[in-house]
Amino acid sequence: MQTKPDHPFRSNDFLRTSVFAIAFIGCLTPFASPPLALAAGMVLSLTLGNPVAAFTSKATKILLQICVVGLGFGMNIGTVIQAGSSGVLFTIASVAGTLGLGVLIGKWMKIERTIAYLISCGTAICGGSAIAAIGPVVKADTEQMSVSLATIFMLNSVALLIFPPIGHWLHLTETQFGLWAAIAIHDTSSVVGAAARYGNEALQIATTVKLTRALWIVPVAVITSFFFKNASSEQSSAPSKISVPYFILLFVLASLVRTWFPVFDTIYASIVNLSKTGLVATLFLIGAGLSKQTLKSVGVKPLVQGVVLWIVISLASLWVVLAS
Repeated sequence: MQTKPDHPFRSNDFLRTSVFAIAFIGCLTPFASPPLALAAGMVLSLTLGNPVAAFTSKATKILLQICVVGLGFGMNIGTVIQAGSSGVLFTIASVAGTLGLGVLIGKWMKIERTIAYLISCGTAICGGSAIAAIGPVVKADTEQMSVSLATIFMLNSVALLIFPPIGHWLHLTETQFGLWAAIAIHDTSSVVGAAARYGNEALQIATTVKLTRALWIVPVAVITSFFFKNASSEQSSAPSKISVPYFILLFVLASLVRTWFPVFDTIYASIVNLSKTGLVATLFLIGAGLSKQTLKSVGVKPLVQGVVLWIVISLASLWVVLAS
């Protein structure tokens, strides 16, 4: 006797793949928006399932990096330097403070040490990219990485939806919102998505500040390799590999090209528009990566830690932005 499938579509991969493809194509049209694309991906994944999960997992990272580099063609290098050099002391304080608070919360709630530290790094620097870079340094296993990434991913999804309305409610300027989003939202994709929804100036500021902040992956990884000892295994004598986000350098290079050769402004504008469209499609794939298994793997304690850290850094950064 055959078991009846949970959902009629789940028994037909062709139909599921067709629905997924149609939704993805829809995200490439002018009618799609970042929050709509993210929500559509989440709904399809949680109801029908993601028929191409392995593909979307790999494609998301590649598409995101391409889109970010493309956005660099819409920015003047002077703006990049100004945004990167401002608030250096606050960046140092916020990164160190978030890491310290995260470790303390992890100990107090008796969260597995590696998971607590990875969530803290993801909150302090740049979400999934930081976790992916720090994970090998602390010798995190697959489950620890999965739980940490899932926690950050869920909060990113919420941030993308609620930050723009909060910004409008507080009457934040585009510059203020760009700074706030870059500091308080974890992943680059959600930062860019929220800022793009708020305005072009907010998008430029948010992207530049977030990518500058992402450079802190390197010093944090180096410091971690010296002071972090994995509690579940003996420390290896071989040096840990640090994953450097090289696409940030390409972003800066694109800004240089845009600044030095303004005669091609029409081409640059087309590249930026394509990058924004690609970003919307990427957010759909990010939403499609949220599965029921991922939600179950997070658990309550790591999620509580992530939420507390997120609230603290959101309020602190908002206070600094409004006071400056």
